Amino acid sequence: MLNLIGASAVSPSPKRCSSVNLSDTDKPKVLVVDDHPSSRMTAVALLTVEGYEVFEADGGEAALEKVVVAKPDLILLDVMMPGMDGYEVCRRLKQDDHTRLIPVIFITALNDRRSRIMGIEAGGDDFLSKPFDRLELSARVKSLVHQKRLNEDLDHAEQVLFSVARIAESRDPDTGDHCQRLVNMAQAFGEFINLSRNEIRDLMWGGYLHDIGKIGIPDVVLLKAGKLTAEEWVIMKQHVIIGEQICQPMRTFKGVLPIIRYHHERWDGTGYPNGLAANEIPYLAQVFQVLDIYDALTSERPYKKAFTPTVALEIMQEETAKGWRNPELIEQFSKFILSNQVAETPDNQLTINN
Repeated sequence: MLNLIGASAVSPSPKRCSSVNLSDTDKPKVLVVDDHPSSRMTAVALLTVEGYEVFEADGGEAALEKVVVAKPDLILLDVMMPGMDGYEVCRRLKQDDHTRLIPVIFITALNDRRSRIMGIEAGGDDFLSKPFDRLELSARVKSLVHQKRLNEDLDHAEQVLFSVARIAESRDPDTGDHCQRLVNMAQAFGEFINLSRNEIRDLMWGGYLHDIGKIGIPDVVLLKAGKLTAEEWVIMKQHVIIGEQICQPMRTFKGVLPIIRYHHERWDGTGYPNGLAANEIPYLAQVFQVLDIYDALTSERPYKKAFTPTVALEIMQEETAKGWRNPELIEQFSKFILSNQVAETPDNQLTINN
């Protein structure tokens, strides 16, 4: 239960201006979640005086519903509530892409170390101990709302890069929905080989971003119908370097950069751009390469028909025998394909039933 210091805590100081910058058109929104009406009332009064638009919820389920409607910039969340507690509310919010950026401040008992540890594990962003004063609440809320706005700016920048990647893909009409198929397969195969959640995320992002550098390749090279000359091939191979340079400023793409740069390396060192061999090649780049090759083989292109999953695996095994692929990884991928229901659809794409 929220336990603020007295009713006097809500009285504004006549010499102190509001801590919220109201120059923006929209007031920052705060959702106060507590099953005790008196505690919510005190928090709402204090935050309203500080210049926030405040919403209330009396429990976990109500909080999740209110988040969808109100789209708050921050949630002040009590830990102990009947039914769904604060930890579960936070976990659900952080696992949802639509709400993961909303900061959560847990309200815990004074010096309750166990509650804080559980809050960290649930994804909480900050803590306030009961009882707390208005200045501490104001400072923490203001700081996290500001941080959320910065995170949203970064998130928007990420979306711009994803849009650029889609533009790069659309320049080559023969690839179809190549990127989306890679994203779907990356999630399924990543789970199959027990990658971590972050690794699966990076692998899926790689599906969208791996060829973003093709935006910098001239049409005369990228869309050439015939075989590339040696000079044109040098230009084409630059797309992995260009892609890495485009995405490098984004810290959130740190795990994707090796996929972008190294997904054309080969196990025997004959790939590009650095001629890495064996486990010099970052593991996620090796995994992604397998997915990329499989999708290319099972997709129709102007210069080839789509191979069936069975034939595609045979070709990949032949390339492994030549020394181009990681044998252990190819074996795992073959088991993955064979362990799922394979439908010989008109475009010979794999149907995965999880």
